[in-house]
Amino acid sequence: MSDLSTGVFAPVITPFHTDLSPDGERFTALCRGLIDEGCDGLVPFGTTSEANSLSCEERIDLLEAVVEGGVAASRLIVGTGLCAIPESVRLTSHAVGLGCAGVLILPPYYYKGMSDEGLFRAYAEVIERVADDRLRIYLYHIPKVSGVALSPELIGMLRKAYPDTVIGIKDSSGDWDNTRMLLEDFPDLRVFPGNELIMLDALRLGAVGCITATANVNAAGLARLYAGWQGEDADRLQEAASAVRRAVQSQAMIPALKQIIARRDGDDGWLTLRPPFVGLDEGQTNALFAALAEAGFSAKPE
Repeated sequence: MSDLSTGVFAPVITPFHTDLSPDGERFTALCRGLIDEGCDGLVPFGTTSEANSLSCEERIDLLEAVVEGGVAASRLIVGTGLCAIPESVRLTSHAVGLGCAGVLILPPYYYKGMSDEGLFRAYAEVIERVADDRLRIYLYHIPKVSGVALSPELIGMLRKAYPDTVIGIKDSSGDWDNTRMLLEDFPDLRVFPGNELIMLDALRLGAVGCITATANVNAAGLARLYAGWQGEDADRLQEAASAVRRAVQSQAMIPALKQIIARRDGDDGWLTLRPPFVGLDEGQTNALFAALAEAGFSAKPE
């Protein structure tokens, strides 16, 4: 695995057929398109991918389809963290074997209130069982969804024990103070904020990029911000990206992203979600596109 991943990464949304089976053809086409539009890399099977609604077999099949479809494995950080250690090991080993840039691993998220020692042992078991020097792990901190926070002490334990393996973190806490702490206290850790609203501030403190859901629809705008964050136009580029983010998150994020892509591509096949997600109703859809228009963003092809 490469450990040189930086820039704008999209946690790729997952299309489904009407029978709720994953649509590998649409998924692969989206992945290729996101790279063409300016993403430096992709994160299949994160939260935005409805990953915890996918089986191990479905994840493996989709990942292989993407790589076979022409997306370089070296541009992929793959979500592999599940509650069951053997399943996390299986998915992680598969990604390593394909040559992916890294894996994004949630803590075991069902049991709450676990000690740092317990969480450390869960990560350590995956690392020791995969037993591959190519393994590069990005921790996934999203406590509002997982219900399990990754403390600075736990991060320090993992970095001390596995400095060449645990190399980064996606911070989806939504808390600037936490992102700033990571950047200041762990200067050798590759920090990706999970929301572009703080992208410029994070880059100025040493972040290596951003992993954000709205890269699925605004890859070009985010790529411009990443390319120009040290330039005179940086604040304007940040505000333009933030305006799109605020518009998209005015509705439920995953259904909103699928609505935008469906309209952009003229393809209602994108509107299918796996339960428990449900699509936007007419009023929510109209409100979404009104907010996007106010942000100066058009989902329709030119």
